[in-house]
Amino acid sequence: MGCLTLEGIGKAYDGVEISRDIDLTIEDGEFVVFVGPSGCGKSTLLRMIAGLEDITAGEMRLDGERINEIPPQERDIGMVFQSYALYPHMSVAENMAFGLKLSRTPKADIRRRVEHAAGILQLEALLERKPRDLSGGQRQRVAIGRTLVKEPAVFLFDEPLSNLDASLRVEMRVQIAELHRRLGATMIYVTHDQVEAMTLADRIVLLSGGRIAQVGAPLSLYHFPESLEVAAFIGSPRINTLPVTVVEPGTATTTVRLPDGQPLAVAVDGSMLEAGSEATLGVRAEDFVAAEAAEASLAARLTVAEKLGYETLAHFQVDGAHGPVTRRLDGLARLDGRQPTHLGLAGDHCHLFADDGRACPRRIEIPGIVGGAKR
Repeated sequence: MGCLTLEGIGKAYDGVEISRDIDLTIEDGEFVVFVGPSGCGKSTLLRMIAGLEDITAGEMRLDGERINEIPPQERDIGMVFQSYALYPHMSVAENMAFGLKLSRTPKADIRRRVEHAAGILQLEALLERKPRDLSGGQRQRVAIGRTLVKEPAVFLFDEPLSNLDASLRVEMRVQIAELHRRLGATMIYVTHDQVEAMTLADRIVLLSGGRIAQVGAPLSLYHFPESLEVAAFIGSPRINTLPVTVVEPGTATTTVRLPDGQPLAVAVDGSMLEAGSEATLGVRAEDFVAAEAAEASLAARLTVAEKLGYETLAHFQVDGAHGPVTRRLDGLARLDGRQPTHLGLAGDHCHLFADDGRACPRRIEIPGIVGGAKR
């Protein structure tokens, strides 16, 4: 079992709060990713779960047992760090077995656990090698294996792929996802990379300023963010934003005025807004529409086109926008930077945020995706 419950968890150093009011339940077998900008408190929270940082407020329970005061080595929790920290003079098998030897685990049990972990991680042929003879991805798998042999109820990963190059990160993401599928264990993963979060998580916990900004399935956060901060962090490229003026708030649609004066009826509940107030319109790079389907359009001029093969990211200059506006296009799309163009908008493809950053609830349905978030 590996059900972890956090109630009102907080952490302060010399009276300065780093994390506060963290309420979260992680179910047995769930893969949860903590994500957020640098300094948001995600690693601190992970270290409190591991027992490497004291908890200064709240209660933490593992399978119903309070663990606030239990030392790290006695918690049924294993942690994989950003650094491999392998002993260079030991073989792969010895590195994986070292913690078990310290805890005086019987030799037969050590051998069984190491062989089992090596089979899962495809390390059988490498057990006699030294770390210097391994690639970065292989070393990271040994570090995971060192935790796996302990057979913990909960696995913690602290940015384990940040030291790898791009191709190895993709390979290791797949292997970690496969490891979770095989083990069915509870896993908590910290990263600043929202692509890792989107591809690995059953649920994402997005942290900001030491608090939880939103919790939910990856696509729920993507399509139904609860704030402009969440919308801007989740998704690559970053969501496009434009300042707009509220013309007519409504519960089914809310009409706004674009920077050039055009009206657009956005499919959101804008009842919390007031007519004449300022707001922010959000449009994902893939949510611009063709001219014949557009309800309004933005005059734009192409500045840069990133041709990625499978897609093209076209960056445009749009008067009044908060920075460049990016549109995702087919990889073979033809673009002419010498001619002005128009980016089509449809109200049911847009987001709307109040001037304080709160999202107006979207009034659309996306099959298989639940709007909002649950903790």
